Formats: sequence, C-alpha cells, structure tokens
Amino acid sequence: MATTTTWVKSDRQLERERVRARRARRSASTATVSTVVFLVLVVWVVTNAPGWDRVQDTFFNPEQFITALPDVLDGFLVNVKIFLIAEPLILVVGLLVALARGLTAPVFFPLRCLAIAYTDVFRGVPTILLVYLVGFGLPALRLQGIPSDEATLGVIALTLSYGAYVAEVFRSGIESVHPSQVAAARSLGLTQGKTMRFVVLPQAVRRVIPPLLNDFVSLQKDTALVATIGAIEALRQAQIHASSTFNYTPYLVAALLFILLTIPMARFTDYLAARSQRRRGR
Repeated sequence: MATTTTWVKSDRQLERERVRARRARRSASTATVSTVVFLVLVVWVVTNAPGWDRVQDTFFNPEQFITALPDVLDGFLVNVKIFLIAEPLILVVGLLVALARGLTAPVFFPLRCLAIAYTDVFRGVPTILLVYLVGFGLPALRLQGIPSDEATLGVIALTLSYGAYVAEVFRSGIESVHPSQVAAARSLGLTQGKTMRFVVLPQAVRRVIPPLLNDFVSLQKDTALVATIGAIEALRQAQIHASSTFNYTPYLVAALLFILLTIPMARFTDYLAARSQRRRGR
C-alpha cells in the first residue's frame, strides 16, 4: 500500500520567511512615514509661500470648482466617447498598415510603398495640425458624404495620426518574433497567411501591449485637441467658464478628470510590463 508524504517547511525556511516578513513590514512602515512627512512639508511650504492667496483664488477656488464641474464632466464624456471610438479604429488601421509593410512579394510593392508613405507622412505631421486639416479642410470641400460633426472629424484625424504610430508598434512586435518560429510553422505545412495569423501575430500582440497602452494614454489626452475645431468637450467647457469669470479653476477641473482616467491606464501598463519581464526571467 503506497504512503503519501507531506512536505513540511524546515525551521530554517520558516525563519527566513519570518525575517522577510519583518523586513517587508519595516520597509512599508518607513515608506509610509516618509511619504506623510514629505507631503506635510510640501503642503506647509506651498501654503506659506508669498502669493499663495492669489494662486488659491485663481486656480483652486472651491466655488468655481463646484460651478464648473457638471459642465466640464459632460464635456469629458465626449472625450471618452471619442477615445472609445478612435481606439479600435486605430488598432485596425495600425495592424493593416504593419501587415502591408511586411509583404515581401513583388506584386505587393505598391501596397508596401503606400504603407511606408502613410507612416512617414502622418508621423511627421503634428497631431494638432492634422486636426485642423481634417476638421476645417474636409467640410470646406462640400462633397457629399463628408461628415460635418466636429467629434466625428476629430475621430478621423486622431485615427490617421495615431494609426501611423501604432503601425510601427505592431511592426516592431512582428519583427521581434524569431525567424525560427516562422520556419517551424512553414515546415509543418502552414501557409504564409496562417503562419502570420496563428504563430507570429499572437506572440507579437502580446509583446506590444505595454507600448500600445502608452499610446492610448497619449490618445486620451489628445482628444482635447478636438476643441480647436469647435467640439464641446471638457477643454471647451472649461474655456467657456474661464472666459466668463476670468478664473482658471475650470481648467483644473478638466485636468483632474483627465488624470483620473489616465493614471489607472498608466499603472496597468506598468503592471503588464513588469509581468512580461518576469515571464522572460529578468
């Protein structure tokens, strides 16, 4: 009759774990105390600095904050809507352009040149200039089917701009896959298309998720650029309030809303990058 043995930690292992736990608690306590002391010191220095009363009234006015918050929040929902629509479009455009740049057959040479030209042009044009060109230029053509909604035009401009950046991110991920992976897939009888679909792309996408999220953090901030073509979003609402009161607290409201959305995305990006490094044994 077989007997099962239960693994029991040795006394030395238990002692090591106790020492590590004590060190972790001591480190956490030290970090907490030092952070609290630092924050108290910063608040004391700032609030006792010359001119703080004027700064507080201009940028941190509670009444202006409460008054502007509902309108700026409504405008911020437009920013979120633009982001949610532009993001999947950018992923599709970026992936298609990256795949087009990877085509090596002579018959696809014009398509490859077109993809290279797209990335060179739209990475070279400042995003705000592209927003102007699309937001004001397309409606000026007065052609049938061209949208006139400012938010839609902003989505088009952001998609064209960020699609070029995301295409390069995808291309770097595809090229990071070792050629032996492709050779092994082809030796098993997979076609070039199936090799790209089932072998290369899954690995490439997993590797480029952190830089993609960084691009989308920038995208969320750049949705404020559509205010330049007349879209009523968070920045425009803040401008309306600030122009009527000559107080800049509404801009602070808009800034805080963007921060509340971008910080979780940034921390999630850091988490994914750290997990990727752990998987690679770094």
